[in-house]
Amino acid sequence: MSENIKFGIKDLAKEERPREKLLEKGLFSLADAELIAILLGSGSSKESAVELARKILKEYKNNLNELGKATVEQLKNNFHGVGDAKAITIVAAMELGRRRLSQEVVDIPSIKSSQDIFNLIKPLLSDLNHEEFWILLLNRANKVIARFMVSKGGITGTVTDVRLIFKKAIENWATSIILCHNHPSGSLKPSKEDIVITKKIEEAGKILDIKILDHVIITDKSFFSFADNDLIE
Repeated sequence: MSENIKFGIKDLAKEERPREKLLEKGLFSLADAELIAILLGSGSSKESAVELARKILKEYKNNLNELGKATVEQLKNNFHGVGDAKAITIVAAMELGRRRLSQEVVDIPSIKSSQDIFNLIKPLLSDLNHEEFWILLLNRANKVIARFMVSKGGITGTVTDVRLIFKKAIENWATSIILCHNHPSGSLKPSKEDIVITKKIEEAGKILDIKILDHVIITDKSFFSFADNDLIE
């Protein structure tokens, strides 16, 4: 019977309980592992919630961006004491953090450089395990008026529908477009396919008088700009 006992936060010494610590000392007093322990609620038959949280963080290099890439199945399969409910709670919390970041930067007044593009789109793309292709739609003042995910693919690529891109641009009265996609591999080098689709979209834009300002490849830590490297006219 003792093998089925789970160590919860209440089983810790009072000074080690993250919930009580949060109430008494505030959010900033808690380490990352303690915040994750609150999400877990309980540990396993062998360790407390805080110990389990530390083990999870260690597996992901003590880096929340790396933990943000974890799937429900990976968390369940790799950690004793983590079932559907706990894994879903962690994944949901990571997604909320990502969405919060994306909303905080959405009000950039205008795009003045490739760094502005990176700052705007990084929260959406930087820690994904698959490729996504997004567009930023701009007005004449280079202010972002809308953004859309055009396609979602696998680890090595995604299929982009040129017609959908310009349908969104026309519907939103955009005068220019910025293309963005991520490379989960971490490589900043544009593929042959990246260059071909960029040229194809650029040529279509000329016909519709909608300029392609840039195509930015995003990784966790950096970016590659087609415009900065003279790959866009």
